[in-house]
Amino acid sequence: MADKPHPVVFIHGLWLHKSSWEPWEATFEQSGYRVLAPGWPGDQETVQLARANPDAVADKGIDDVVGHFAAIIDDLPASPVLIGHSFGGMIAEKLLGQDRAVAAIAIDAAQIKGVLPVPLSSLRATLPVFKNPANRHRAVMLTADQFRYSFGNTLTDEESAELYDKWVVPAPGKPLFEAAAANFSLHSPAKVDTRNPTRGPLLLIMGGQDHTVPEAITKATLKQYRYSPAATELLEFGDRGHSLTIDAGWHEVAQACLSWLRHKGF
Repeated sequence: MADKPHPVVFIHGLWLHKSSWEPWEATFEQSGYRVLAPGWPGDQETVQLARANPDAVADKGIDDVVGHFAAIIDDLPASPVLIGHSFGGMIAEKLLGQDRAVAAIAIDAAQIKGVLPVPLSSLRATLPVFKNPANRHRAVMLTADQFRYSFGNTLTDEESAELYDKWVVPAPGKPLFEAAAANFSLHSPAKVDTRNPTRGPLLLIMGGQDHTVPEAITKATLKQYRYSPAATELLEFGDRGHSLTIDAGWHEVAQACLSWLRHKGF
C-alpha cells in the first residue's frame, strides 16, 4: 500500500527498455511509494516490439523527452521524486532544475552543458552513433559486443549477454549529438539550471568503472552545481560500470537510493 506522499518516476536512458526498471519498481512499492516507469516518446510496450519498430523513436531529442515527462508529471497528484539512469539522469536533472520534482537521483547521468571532460572510453562507447552523422536522425541498436564495452565491462560475458537479450533496444541518436554540441550552443537542450537556489536535493551516483559516463564526467557535473545553495551530493560505487541499475548488484544501488530519500525526508 502506497503511503508516501510523493510518487517516484523512473526515467531510463538510451538503449534500455522501460521494463528494465521493473525490479526497482517492486522494491520501491514495498517501501511505500507509488511508482511509474514511463517510456520515452515513441517507446514500444515490449522489448520485442521496440526492436521491430526502431523508427518509432528515431529523431527524438532531449527537449522531446523533457516535454514528454513534464506532461506526465503535470498529471500526478503530487510533485514526484525522479530517478534517472544515463540520459534519464540528465532528464531528471533538467526537470529538477525546472522545479518539477521535489528531489532527484541521477545515476551515471549523461553529460550536461558546461561539462568539459570527454574521456576516451566515453568516445568509444558512443562511437556506434557518432561514426555516421546520419544517425542524428535515426535509431541505433548496439551489438552485444558494443553493449559489453559500454555497459557490461565489469560483468561476466554470460551476464552481459543475458542483460543484452533481456532489455536492450534501439535508441535515438539525436540526444547524443545534442549533448556533444552542447558547449558550442547557446541554447542547447543539454543545458540544466544548475544555479536554481530553491530546487529540491539532488544525488549524483557514479560507477567508478563506467566506460560510458566515466567518473570524470560525474565529478565535473557536480562542480556545475557549486553556485547553488541547494543540496547536491555524490555517491560512488567504485567497482561498478554503466550496468549498475540492471546487473546483479542493482539492489545495493536501489537500497542506497531509498536510504538517501529517507534521510531527506521523502
